[in-house]
Amino acid sequence: MPKKAVVLLSGGLDSTTTLAIADNEGYDTYCLSFQYGQRHAVELQCAKNIAKALGARQHIIVDIDLRTFGTSALTETDIEVPKDRSDSEMETGIPITYVPARNTIFLSYALAYAEVLVADTIFIGANAIDYSGYPDCRPEYIDAYQTMANLATQAGVEGKTKLRIRAPLIDKTKAEIIQIGTALGVDYSLTLSCYDPDTEGSACGRCDSCLLRKRGFKEAGIPDPTRYT
Repeated sequence: MPKKAVVLLSGGLDSTTTLAIADNEGYDTYCLSFQYGQRHAVELQCAKNIAKALGARQHIIVDIDLRTFGTSALTETDIEVPKDRSDSEMETGIPITYVPARNTIFLSYALAYAEVLVADTIFIGANAIDYSGYPDCRPEYIDAYQTMANLATQAGVEGKTKLRIRAPLIDKTKAEIIQIGTALGVDYSLTLSCYDPDTEGSACGRCDSCLLRKRGFKEAGIPDPTRYT
């Protein structure tokens, strides 16, 4: 029986590379994306295209609304996305683009999906190197969630399956991630990392995510296929 994995897919560079890794490891992949009220919802079309290109068995887009809680520049249009920040600024504190408990919410949906599929692995593109200060992208968070998941599921309690939360890019730089994905044949022109793209899906080139992406391609020595405004 083929092994199954749930892959959290945003349509960005990291999650796409993670999907390619899961596919390369021989998993039947089941992708999960979210319409959560994000200002960059154009990323979901990218996710659809990527899931199809990388041969996912299924791709589900879950509709939730994290605008209910506010406080993030990714969900509130009256809060500006920070632009042109220096490395020192990006490395200090938790940015206004942090969406409260987002990865915990996403992983909880992935956990339910994995139970239904009888899948023993969830892949997430979390990264602790170029992570812009997000607390739910750290290794200790991933480890803690995996422990919780095995206490909270029927399969875990009955000892049938030990669920693994895989974050294969957790300790990689953006350049290393791009090199890994390129070696696996990822078409990065399909991806969108920008927090504030225009309506046509062109990246702003100035938000934290765009700046990290630009630097990653430069350091990897690989042409950046991103469409910038």
